[in-house]
Amino acid sequence: MSLLRVCAFAKCLISRSLFEKCAVRVSFADCCQLCGSLRNGAVRRISGTPLQLQRRNVSFVIPKTEDAKKRVLEQSQLLDVLEARIQQLQTDIVLDVQHAKVQFVKAPSSGRGVSSGRGPKSTSQEKTDIPKSGQTVAKGPSKSQPSRWMEKLTQERKNKIKRQQHLQQKIQKNVKEKPIAKSKGSKSSSQMLPGTAHKTISTTAKKNMPLIKKSKGCMKLSDEIRAAVSSVATSTGATAAAAVPHKVSKGKWKDSRNQPLSEEGQKQTVRDAQGRAMELAEMEELERRLSQQVNQWTSSSNPERLQAGSEGTACGDIQLSIRSYLQACVFAGDIDRAHCFLLSQHRVMSRRKHLNTGVYNIMMRVWAKKGTLNQIGRMFILLEEAGLKPNLGSYCAALECMGRNPSCSPKVITRCLSQMEEDGLSVDDLFSQCLFQQDERDMVLKAIRIIQPDYKPCLNPTTDQSYSSLVQEFYTQRADHHYPKLDFTQEELQERFKCQLSVEQACTVTIDSVEAAKPVTENMAKMRELLAEQRAQWQKILLQALRESKMILASTNTKDYRLNLYPYLFLLEDREYVDIMLQSVANLPPSGESLKILAGDLGNRVYTKYSVRQKHQNQTVEKLGNIYNTYADLLAKDTKSYDVLPREQWSKLEMEQSSGPVLKGGETSWPYIVTLELGTYLVDMMVKNLKINSDILNPAYDRKLIPILYHMYTFRSTRQIGFIKPHPILTQMQQEAMETKLTFDSYVMPMLCPPVPWTSVKFGAYLLTPTKLMRTVDGATQHEVLLEKCENLHAVLDSLNQLGNCAWRINKPLLDIIISIFNDRGSDKLDIPPPLSEAPKIPHFNPQDPTYTASEKAHMKREVINAKKKCSEMHSLRMDALYKLSIANHMRDEIFWFPHNMDFRGRTYPCPPYFNHLGSDVTRAVLVFADGKPLGPKGLDWLKIHLVNLTGLKKRSSLQGRLEYANTIMEDILDSADNPLNGKKWWMNADEPWQALACCIEIANAVRSPDPTQFISHFPVHQDGSCNGLQHYAALGRDVIGATSVNLMPCDVPQDVYSGVAQQVEEFRARDAEHGLKIAQVLEGFISRKVVKQTVMTVVYGVTRYGGRLQIEKRLKEIDEFPKEYVWDASHYLVRLVFSGLKEMFTGTREIQDWLTESARLISKSGSTVEWVTPLGLPIIQPYHRTRNQVLKSTMQHINLQINHDTKERPDTVKQKNAFPPNFIHSLDSTHMMLTALHCYSAGLTFVSVHDCFWTHAFTVDTMNKVCREQFVALHSQPILQELSNFLLQKYCTGVPTEAKNKKYQEYRRLMLLLAKVPQTGDFDLQQVKESTYFFS
Repeated sequence: MSLLRVCAFAKCLISRSLFEKCAVRVSFADCCQLCGSLRNGAVRRISGTPLQLQRRNVSFVIPKTEDAKKRVLEQSQLLDVLEARIQQLQTDIVLDVQHAKVQFVKAPSSGRGVSSGRGPKSTSQEKTDIPKSGQTVAKGPSKSQPSRWMEKLTQERKNKIKRQQHLQQKIQKNVKEKPIAKSKGSKSSSQMLPGTAHKTISTTAKKNMPLIKKSKGCMKLSDEIRAAVSSVATSTGATAAAAVPHKVSKGKWKDSRNQPLSEEGQKQTVRDAQGRAMELAEMEELERRLSQQVNQWTSSSNPERLQAGSEGTACGDIQLSIRSYLQACVFAGDIDRAHCFLLSQHRVMSRRKHLNTGVYNIMMRVWAKKGTLNQIGRMFILLEEAGLKPNLGSYCAALECMGRNPSCSPKVITRCLSQMEEDGLSVDDLFSQCLFQQDERDMVLKAIRIIQPDYKPCLNPTTDQSYSSLVQEFYTQRADHHYPKLDFTQEELQERFKCQLSVEQACTVTIDSVEAAKPVTENMAKMRELLAEQRAQWQKILLQALRESKMILASTNTKDYRLNLYPYLFLLEDREYVDIMLQSVANLPPSGESLKILAGDLGNRVYTKYSVRQKHQNQTVEKLGNIYNTYADLLAKDTKSYDVLPREQWSKLEMEQSSGPVLKGGETSWPYIVTLELGTYLVDMMVKNLKINSDILNPAYDRKLIPILYHMYTFRSTRQIGFIKPHPILTQMQQEAMETKLTFDSYVMPMLCPPVPWTSVKFGAYLLTPTKLMRTVDGATQHEVLLEKCENLHAVLDSLNQLGNCAWRINKPLLDIIISIFNDRGSDKLDIPPPLSEAPKIPHFNPQDPTYTASEKAHMKREVINAKKKCSEMHSLRMDALYKLSIANHMRDEIFWFPHNMDFRGRTYPCPPYFNHLGSDVTRAVLVFADGKPLGPKGLDWLKIHLVNLTGLKKRSSLQGRLEYANTIMEDILDSADNPLNGKKWWMNADEPWQALACCIEIANAVRSPDPTQFISHFPVHQDGSCNGLQHYAALGRDVIGATSVNLMPCDVPQDVYSGVAQQVEEFRARDAEHGLKIAQVLEGFISRKVVKQTVMTVVYGVTRYGGRLQIEKRLKEIDEFPKEYVWDASHYLVRLVFSGLKEMFTGTREIQDWLTESARLISKSGSTVEWVTPLGLPIIQPYHRTRNQVLKSTMQHINLQINHDTKERPDTVKQKNAFPPNFIHSLDSTHMMLTALHCYSAGLTFVSVHDCFWTHAFTVDTMNKVCREQFVALHSQPILQELSNFLLQKYCTGVPTEAKNKKYQEYRRLMLLLAKVPQTGDFDLQQVKESTYFFS
């Protein structure tokens, strides 16, 4: 009988309250596993109310045989055992597991029930009973003194083997002598009850212990595995014998009644026992393998940092909002408000749980500046009341205050330092880990030197860095490294720094629009004048409205504990808020913008300006200038050569100039909800106050003031969203004015000096503008938490720095040609969007006109909708092109840089969003390297091959064949260069026409120079991976056939995987056509490389058959001759053939993909998100969770936020499993790129990348190709899949009691076995990649 039935019966026999109050909770989902043995006996919260559970199990409760009375008696005996057990549990620590957060609750000394945190509000005892997240070690029992609970468990464990042996013998005897249970009330069932009860006690104890130990931080992971595995070990005999009854109980009662156990049944029992013994052996082997790695794994993680991380994620946005609010109050000078707010949060237990030590430290810092030591003392008392321990920041503030206070007694300082030591913190830690502002460091040092006059902070960087084997040699053997220099003197770089600093301090940049070249008409001048007048008026109105709203907020927000916007409206000057609002009006598209996006942009602009002002207030700008001026020595051409990397040099300089503020900054980034709320408040102010005269364009109209912005609602798909739309009068004025200026945020522009090198997760890229190392969805913090735990990200940071240090300039002749076409009428063929004057006219008709029939009205409505959609699309494309070309034109005489960051997979991106080398053909074409290199003996040939690659022709030809083809069309190449718009226009037919034209001009200049080998070329030549995702899969699986088809194997001509799949699909089609399949016959002659290419390319990145069918359908529709009525059937048929073809060609790929998918499915089903670490040590987590709706209430409207990255929600299993294979491959291709970047940098090459497309000078293509191949081989020579398996086993299979609270043990075992079973690999020799010409070509 299962424990669930016992529980259900108990509720009928005795009062419900026993099990309601009972601290032991059993998951309903787990109970089917408990028939033979209680495998999942961890303390659990029951799913569903007791009444619901009772209702579900009513059929189990009613005895169905004549033995019912005896059964009731035996059940009541078992209940006595359970009740005794419950009382035993209640006398000691009881665990309440809710979500993945474990809290310790001391049980009351009398009575059976305990507060679970969800019942009535706790009394003041709560502060000592429930420690804060991350502080359990401090409040729980000491590691060295095990509790009575632990002693009991140890005693139980010692007695366990004897009980199990006795139990096993008893059950085996029962199986031989007794028939199978006739019904739920049968005799054999009742005879098994005592055994079940024994197992309930022992296994529960066994599984509770790891929970407690782990929370204390002293349990080895191997012990947790042993605990999980032991539930199989303890019940092997019993479960083997009971295997048949267990299966029968699931619904085969009728067939098995009155049937004794046959000889065949006994054999089956033995076979089951043997199978379970084999499984057990396999699990024990896994445990042994894991335990070997546990010591290394646990020692590599820093417990303090892990604690801080868990503390940060537990409270999430609320804690972040509190920190942001306090810092805003302090920054605005409203200390009283900040102090009252903190006290109001502290006083109430429900609000106090959101506070951590860092929150109290914000106020400590304020009192430290004022030198009020008594207030610091009060803060320490509050910390103690909250059950929190002071950290380095707390002691730093205390010592700073003592340093500022001349009357401070040395005894007080001595006491403070000794208390620090007691808490396990050293004075050196203060100077190496605290984020000092202003003169805080000097004050702390002053205080310490009162006691220790000769003290000097020990700031030596850790030299025992452990690097990945992939880059060990790169960092330790630098004799042959030749790091490139920039073509600037140190003084020039210092001047450039000043220019960039002034741009970022202003936060905005106003530049000339490329449309400015048009002659100014009388109407344009009139509209510009009108707009200027209106803006001056709007500025006054908004200033007044802002001041009034602040006064209203000050008088209405009387409740101290309420988070409100009041302090956020004092961070900047009033005029700055108004400028931000007016800038958003100027940038608003005619079709309008969603309220959420508009509000988010406004809030982010305020935050950026606030961050820049914070850095000024913290006095970091002056120090930044000093360090940068010295850092320029590393990059300048007129200084000595260094053998250090930019990151290392910057870190060294920071250490040398350690006095004053720390550059890495401790500013709290605002939660998305705060940014949105502030933005919505400003939008509301604009909508209510910005007005215009209705007769401004037409005096015939009646004069009245009308709003220029309208708040309305529209539908996106099935969701209704708030929308802000400009009045048509405003749109008309803006379009007719054709203003010559564009205003951008400063981060939109490329940098005028080399970026600050990334030296940590929090510092790098722009000088002042806040930038994230890893770009994430708004509000997602899990990536940042993971990164901060990382000990060594040097290789990743150095590769980002290398990409950011590449200097660029504009290809001016090409830019002028593009601008001339843009200002003419654009060109769809050349990807230059036409102006709105070329847009289709929106038809006007009167829906009330009776002359139209219903079908005509419907047709006219569709035409209006389509015309509006087309106009909106054209405007978006036109503005995008205008921004890019205007920025390029503004930078035409400058040298500039693109700082880089990355996405959560490790793929790198330039930070400026509009204009960069990842953009379209147009933007790539106008960018060239600032640094030029002579072509050398093979450079011209590489330019010609690159040109042929850009045309899209000769994809199946060898490099020599492409070179010969280029030589045969030299006349067309030179004509294109000389007469791009009036000649033969050969370049216009290329796949990438603008890059092809730029290459034609470069080739023409080179061949016409006196010596082409000495021609200085700035042109980037690309080498592109051949279906790079499949290349990584083929290398992982050592798949010979797959490797050959994606050019990992040396071949005379490039292999084209797309053509190969198309050929295989054609063979399948021909076979089906012979057998008379209609659709196969219709498709004859239509299966081409183009039809299957996109699907083949994206299968590796997880496209489903549904998505593949849509891709093929789109390609078939593009073929005019293909009969449209067969498109649906043909796409269904072809996607099946493409998947079959790929399965045959890439057997290893499919196996690996399936293994990754199934692993992610089981991991996410267990309640965890999928995490892994790249071979360079970058931690990656998939942020896909079930969607949670959050409503932001504002005076305008309620905004419904769909949050799908909340770590408190369960993972989205579908997204997790579908995304894991492509994300894992993306993380590998980014690792390969980073390795190539590092080794190219050490060889003195200029290198940039667009994911799997690598760029360098024509002269250095051969060197880059060699490095690229060597690093690919080095990467895949690592046991990547085995290391992934080890990591996933350590992560998800060493903490099953806590990590999988609602998961059946069976699923845990399946996950463990799956992760351990790494896909088999083939016989491909990786070294052959080094000889493969077409691997990247």
